Amino acid sequence: MKTKLLLTSLMLTSLYLFGPVVFSADLASKAKVERATAEKTALSRVPNGQIKEGELEKESGKLVWSFDIAQPSSRDIIEIQVDAITGKIVSQETETPKQQAKEAAKDKAKTQKKKS
Repeated sequence: MKTKLLLTSLMLTSLYLFGPVVFSADLASKAKVERATAEKTALSRVPNGQIKEGELEKESGKLVWSFDIAQPSSRDIIEIQVDAITGKIVSQETETPKQQAKEAAKDKAKTQKKKS
């Protein structure tokens, strides 16, 4: 009985910890454009930009590489999404520090909700 409980606990813990990795790997297998190529495309829009964060995600039904790019001359972040199938830029938005803080709080609340 204890062995069965232990195995069940280990399995559930593994799913909790590694489930997002499996999902991410599934998305990566569908991408036709490699991350490095998408990064070059995104950086071509932001002179002297530096990628602070990047991820592969589904956005509005499209598979995109999403990058947050910082500029040395500004506190704003430029978010650029590159279509992971075609390699074309599908959106570009500027986020002020105030908008960044709001988005971070929203992400934190989402993460806490998932843990509950």
